[in-house]
Amino acid sequence: MKIDEATITEAIASEYYRKFTSCLNLDVALVGAGPSGMTAAWILAQKGFHVAIFERNLAIGGGMWGGGMTWNEIVVQEQSKRLAEQIGIPMKEYKPGYYTADAVAATTTLASKATLSGAYIFNCLGVEDLVLRQEEDGVRVTGIVINSSPVQIAGFHVDPLVINSRFLVECSGHELNALSTLVRKNDLSLATPSGGLEGEKSMWADRAETDTLENTREVFPGVYVAGMAANACFGSYRMGPVFGGMLLSGEKVAHEIAGRLSG
Repeated sequence: MKIDEATITEAIASEYYRKFTSCLNLDVALVGAGPSGMTAAWILAQKGFHVAIFERNLAIGGGMWGGGMTWNEIVVQEQSKRLAEQIGIPMKEYKPGYYTADAVAATTTLASKATLSGAYIFNCLGVEDLVLRQEEDGVRVTGIVINSSPVQIAGFHVDPLVINSRFLVECSGHELNALSTLVRKNDLSLATPSGGLEGEKSMWADRAETDTLENTREVFPGVYVAGMAANACFGSYRMGPVFGGMLLSGEKVAHEIAGRLSG
């Protein structure tokens, strides 16, 4: 069989269009394909919800790929060992309560779990704004405004497109891409002590891991925060290349949203 380049182009264009248009109305849109986002997407997709992640970078995985200082090993602590094993991440015990995993194996295993469960991941698509609507009990986020990452990087004035979503999970990490835009452009208050973004504090791994889970919650009607974005939003610490809290945060946000979608 001879390979026809036009057929290859047609296959990619038609299948991407089918995939993209199937996600115009989502149960949950997640901003950022890091460990918390992919964990949440996997659990929600397993439960039968229509879920997609929008990642502005070409590569998925957030900081998980790089391990510590580009040394591609990560640590998972005892509290999250159960979830890491459920995902299928290969680990070995380094010391009691500390488990190491190859960062590439961990990231690809998690990505495979999410996508094979039915979640979609759209890389090279950045979220540049959110959609607001007035409802009976106040203003609520009802969707995301997306654009091609190369368009954003080049600074071209090209209009974006919109994805409707019943819930949004902000899990873009330290930068809080979606929430920072929401706060900057609108006169509104978040469910934080100041009503705004509290900002990330310096390294304190033990405290950060605990706070990540506690801070994983709804911060504005229709918007949850998870992973490092939760600590940056509520003003807690960074934790470095220990990823148990990230996984557990994704699990928590998935179960909370699933309960509301099913209720």
